[in-house]
Amino acid sequence: MWRYVLMRIVATVPVMGVVAVFVFLMLRLAPGDPAAVIAGDYATAEDVARIREQLGLDQPIPVQFARWIGQLLQGDLGTSIFTNLPVTTLIAQRLEPTLLLSLTTITFAILVAVPLGTLAAWRAGSLLDRVVMLFSVAGFSVPVFVLGYIFIYVLAMWLGWLPVQGYKSPFVDGLVPFLQHITLPTLTLSVIFIALIARMTRAAVMEVLAEDYVRTARAKGQSELKVLVRHALRNAAVPIVTVIGLGIALLIGGVVVTESVYNIPGVGRLVLDAVLARDYPIIQGLILFFSFIYILINLVVDLLYTFLDPRIRY
Repeated sequence: MWRYVLMRIVATVPVMGVVAVFVFLMLRLAPGDPAAVIAGDYATAEDVARIREQLGLDQPIPVQFARWIGQLLQGDLGTSIFTNLPVTTLIAQRLEPTLLLSLTTITFAILVAVPLGTLAAWRAGSLLDRVVMLFSVAGFSVPVFVLGYIFIYVLAMWLGWLPVQGYKSPFVDGLVPFLQHITLPTLTLSVIFIALIARMTRAAVMEVLAEDYVRTARAKGQSELKVLVRHALRNAAVPIVTVIGLGIALLIGGVVVTESVYNIPGVGRLVLDAVLARDYPIIQGLILFFSFIYILINLVVDLLYTFLDPRIRY
């Protein structure tokens, strides 16, 4: 297995290389000039030219790319055009809110979606099954920002149960203020995640419940709870874990919108600010950072297969 892990880690290098080339060319070929944005509306052509020279934007594209790759190999993601701070420093400053929001969302979604999907498969065709499927369709249909504003209006403004916006660190402000401020973003971001996992769990468990060994377990007099947990859900774990890993892509995209709606100073908000300001180094660094996280999660999911299904060997 360790040989497989090493091979997968090595395989991430060309993948990250392709991502780096794509990101670099996409940003450089997009319309707009960051030097003109920095200079302002009243800057002269000489001011813009001077800024372009300072940023190295007057160099040919291959020269800019070679210089950027050299910095990446040294662990340097570049320096922000506007704040003049290293991109790694900016990511580190914003990482805590995004990381905790992602963890609470994944945990809440799994705890809700897996039991819902299992019960829907157990009672296939019943009212519960129809409700779960309706929720799954609605969860994919409603945009994240719409859900955010609905939750803000109902739970924060109308009922007054939770604060509207902001973020409180559990390490600085305490656990209770943190939970109060993270609840609404977690609910907003977890809806699409719950819909995805619940639907896949239902399909996987229904397929397993039709197997002969499940009928044998029931014939031996085992309880329905034991049949569902030990036989059905355990053998359906591989596709469920797979869809959880794939859902991380939805989570990454949803973080950007959710943090903007709730004014959370996380990495997602940093992405939006960098795009609006056309801050090339931050955009490039963040895309590479998210790409690495996604590749790492896929590797972890692949390794979990061996623990969930003893028949899988690398």
